[in-house]
Amino acid sequence: MPTEGISGSFESLVKLASDRSKNDADLPTGKLSGIFDGLNSDQYRAIRPESLRLQADNATVLLDALPPGTVFSNPVKLSVIDGDQTFDVRFDPAIFSFDPRYFDPEQVAQFRDESASDTLGYSGFRLRAPLNRPDELDEFIVFQGASYFRGVARGMVYGLSARGLAIDTAAPEGEEFPRFIQFWIEAPEPNSQTVVVRALLESRSCTGAFQFEISPGETTVMQTRCKLFPRRDIDQIGIAPLTSMFFFGPSRRAGVDDFRDAVHDSSGLQMVTGDGRRIWRSLANPTTLQVSAFADENPKGFGLSQRQRDFEYYQDAEARYEKRPSGWVEPIGSWGRGSVLLVEIPVKTEFNDNIVAFWRPEKPLGPSEEGHEFNYRVHWCATPPDTAPLGRAYALRSGALDKNSNNRILVIDFRKEMAWVEGITVQAWANGQPVENVRLRRLPDGKSIRASFAYDVGDASVTEFEMTLMGPEGPESETWLYRLARS
Repeated sequence: MPTEGISGSFESLVKLASDRSKNDADLPTGKLSGIFDGLNSDQYRAIRPESLRLQADNATVLLDALPPGTVFSNPVKLSVIDGDQTFDVRFDPAIFSFDPRYFDPEQVAQFRDESASDTLGYSGFRLRAPLNRPDELDEFIVFQGASYFRGVARGMVYGLSARGLAIDTAAPEGEEFPRFIQFWIEAPEPNSQTVVVRALLESRSCTGAFQFEISPGETTVMQTRCKLFPRRDIDQIGIAPLTSMFFFGPSRRAGVDDFRDAVHDSSGLQMVTGDGRRIWRSLANPTTLQVSAFADENPKGFGLSQRQRDFEYYQDAEARYEKRPSGWVEPIGSWGRGSVLLVEIPVKTEFNDNIVAFWRPEKPLGPSEEGHEFNYRVHWCATPPDTAPLGRAYALRSGALDKNSNNRILVIDFRKEMAWVEGITVQAWANGQPVENVRLRRLPDGKSIRASFAYDVGDASVTEFEMTLMGPEGPESETWLYRLARS
């Protein structure tokens, strides 16, 4: 029967979110039981869902409802919109097949014969389409866990994640994790791969209505519309948050004994400011929590990018970090004044995300009858859609100049597809003071210029570096930024 509370339109979802915001949060909780309880990661991956065709004929998009298990205990409701009808996808353990290498067939049969617990439900879903080959349906987006989702483009593998909303990230009182508690997936037009997904977000402090128009391809693009209804004033609120991992690279690998030269899903924070300035902030795995804020007005774009696309840079034949996508947020309309916040968290392995970036409005978002609307596109891609003919900071290397001082040498390679102009100079600062001893060298590939300098960090707990390559008529490169925190 049709689901309750929403007719299928974004407007009806906005009304539902607004109505819910007037009361305390209602967050459904689940409890794992039966065959879904106590699973390890290998067992969980050995559960296969039966796909649901979103189109009756010539289906080009399939939906896989994902099982509960491991860290995914809270149920989400799934509904499919088909024309003017909206139907619930009821939780049914029978849609899953269980690999007999990991599950006893008799226990599986016994569980299926018993009535499923009311505390069990789907943990999310993924969508599949002919992304890489016309005769094979590959997953291109997955929504699972809190308000997390991940996308992938043609020829790439999953890496960084996005979220619907971040609240109190890196705040002393601890972070609040909003959750998508119900999804509505709209069946695409015949022979189309563009899918509209709507989602209801809920947390202690905020409700929200989200709409994602998702088009997979060479770049997978999510046209996003959201309307937020806070229950309180929220100062540390994150719009369009991205979450990634940076373990180590040539810039800093102290204490890392690893056969690989670099391990990360993203290598830098990339920005195009409201006044058109291009910024690249190299990422780090610090020894203490680091929070950086980049003030702006009406940003044109920001994201976490993976720039190194050569296997030789990583030497990981399993993880394939060179195939991890970049995530780029393109604001639509005026977002006003605020900051792009970058959070870097210390980690000791590659299995924990430690990088977060999001837009924080200058003023807190508070309760509002009309809500707070944000529109933007999320691009999952190899290279963010910025074609400015500037040199890009491609690689950062760093090391101690000698063992008996705080001198460090920093080496930054800038690459440009077009020819560099003659007469390149450099503007460089460290903690706001000019760096005078920068040396520039052309590299053998004919496209790159290497900038290198030595710097004594002294007793400073944090040193902020900034560099731009300049031509006779203005910048020849984006502005490179880096924070070196004392270990």
